[in-house]
Amino acid sequence: MRRLIFAGLAAGLAAACGPGDAQTPATPKAAQTGGPLETRPANADFLKPAFAGQTRAPEMKANVAYDVVTVAEGLEKPWGVAFLPDGRMLVTEKPGRLRIVAADGQLSPPVAGLPAVDARGQGGLLGLALDPDFRNNGLIYWAYAEGHEGGMTNTAVARGRLTDGAQPRVENVQVIYRQAPQLASTMHYGGRLVFARDGTLFVTLGERSILPGRRQAQQMDSALGKIVRINPDGSIPRDNPFVDRQGARPEIYAIGNRNVQAAALHPQTGKLWVVDHGPKGGDEINIIEAGKDYGWPTITYGVEYSGPKIGEGIAQKEGMEQPIYYWDPVIAPSGMAFYQAGLFPEWRGSLLVGGLGGKHVARLALDGERVIGEERLLTDLEERIRDVVVGPDGAVYVATDNAKGRVLKLVPRR
Repeated sequence: MRRLIFAGLAAGLAAACGPGDAQTPATPKAAQTGGPLETRPANADFLKPAFAGQTRAPEMKANVAYDVVTVAEGLEKPWGVAFLPDGRMLVTEKPGRLRIVAADGQLSPPVAGLPAVDARGQGGLLGLALDPDFRNNGLIYWAYAEGHEGGMTNTAVARGRLTDGAQPRVENVQVIYRQAPQLASTMHYGGRLVFARDGTLFVTLGERSILPGRRQAQQMDSALGKIVRINPDGSIPRDNPFVDRQGARPEIYAIGNRNVQAAALHPQTGKLWVVDHGPKGGDEINIIEAGKDYGWPTITYGVEYSGPKIGEGIAQKEGMEQPIYYWDPVIAPSGMAFYQAGLFPEWRGSLLVGGLGGKHVARLALDGERVIGEERLLTDLEERIRDVVVGPDGAVYVATDNAKGRVLKLVPRR
């Protein structure tokens, strides 16, 4: 492996998640703080936060040095990373390939047996997850953009049994979920998969960006702009919030999302936390609860890319949930992980969020469900961060979405 050295500063203060030491989150303690880390003008400066600390948290750091190690390279736009029980990684590549990455960085041949993907625009092979009982059943799940005649597309989820070997493959492949309706768009697929503690599967679904899709983020007969919850075989859990509502799709768990590409379970509460891409301004951290409306496009802390207000130009409305934190300007979030491992004790309790546009990892210090500090890691890389995971060794692994196509890991400097 080639080693790249960076001086990193980081501190972790509250709730935690990920492989490693499953400990009660640390109580917030003294750390270096200053003014807001973000000092650039807001794009939507006419919109004010709903409560103190909802945006522009103070910088918080604790002089932690780390090295950045290249684990693997030569991947083409890696999108999702998941660890196998033996410590190897599964990595999706956006054009439609799935690879197994060995400890020495060797890439397997593409895993055979996956269905075709539509890799135009933001489409392709996206997030993945291992079945909670993977050791016994060998099942893996992946999200992807599915193409149809006339340029129509949708997000789909499939599963199959991973067969290892010199030519790995997935067998008994089943498409267990398809977003409906299809749209003629190649954007905003969502595509993160997270298993809940009860074994059900959360799927994040974008609203496909174009106006006909945007409007459907609030419609109950559409799966656009939603968080859905399904059983591992694709059937619908009987306790989903809208399962008995006439005219509502029974898989819907929460509505009013734009394009969620970052999602993880909170280690203590088991709630699903997500980070939603905002437009020009308004990347949001939301805690997803059954049946709740997260507002898009009625409320937002951003504006159109061309500058005008979105809708009525409001950020708060009764009956719609507020994000616990937002960014304006945006970081373009993709991939997230709670850190609770022991390799970086000062980071324990942090939420780590990848930034595509920001080209860094945002480390957020938490006090319960409040963000109390922020730090930017890996700023010297100047690479788009697509996914962030915590490995079984306690290191932080990131996938970079660029021509180098790397998986890197952060380890304490020796």
